[in-house]
Amino acid sequence: MTELSSTPRTVLGRSKARGRTDRAELHAVLDAGLICHLGVIVDGSPMVIPTGYGRIGDTLYVHGSTGARSLRTAPGDTVCVTVTHLDGIVLARSVFHHSVNYRSAMIYGVPRLVTDEEERMAGLAAITEQLAPGQWDYARLPNRKEMAATAVLALSLEEASVKMRAAGPSDDDEDYDLPIWAGVLPVVTTWGEPEPDPKMTRDIPVPAHISGR
Repeated sequence: MTELSSTPRTVLGRSKARGRTDRAELHAVLDAGLICHLGVIVDGSPMVIPTGYGRIGDTLYVHGSTGARSLRTAPGDTVCVTVTHLDGIVLARSVFHHSVNYRSAMIYGVPRLVTDEEERMAGLAAITEQLAPGQWDYARLPNRKEMAATAVLALSLEEASVKMRAAGPSDDDEDYDLPIWAGVLPVVTTWGEPEPDPKMTRDIPVPAHISGR
C-alpha cells in the first residue's frame, strides 16, 4: 500500500473517518469515472469546467481547445480537480440526518502544458480510453491540424485526498421509534443501447468494444 501524501489542503476537517489514505483507492475512484470538474481562476474569477480525463500512472490528463481561456490560464497556476460518484441517497428518519453514499477524489496541483508529441498522443489516448475503451484503436486518430488546435494538460496526483461513505442512515436515538421509513436508495449508472449516427453512408455494425459494454 502506498499512502497519499498529507498536506494542509488535503487533510479532512470533518468526517475524518470517511477519508482514505491508500493511493490505490485514489486510482480506483479516478478509473471508475467519466467526467471530472476542473477548477481554475480566470481573470480573477473562479471557473469550474466539466471535462473528460484520463490517467497514466500518477498523472492526470485533460484536454481542450487551444483557444479555451481555462486551458490557457491553468498552466503555472494552482488548480483543483474533483471526481465524484453518487452511489446512493441515504434517507433518515430526520431530515437533518439525510445524506448520500459516495466516492470522491480531490486533486490539487499546478498543471503543465504537454508539448512532447509522444506524451500528447498518449494523454489523448488515455482520455479517449477512459470514456470509451477500445475506441482509440478503432477510430481515425487526430491529424496535424487537429493536434495543433488541441491543448493537453498534465497534472500530478501527488497532492490528493479521497473521501467515501457507504452506510445506512444514522439517526438520533430518540428517532428510531418514529413510524418513518429509513434506508438507502441505490444510484446505478448503466449504458443504454447504442444509437447509430443517421449520417452513416453504409450499414456498419456496432463494434464489439461498444456492443459488449
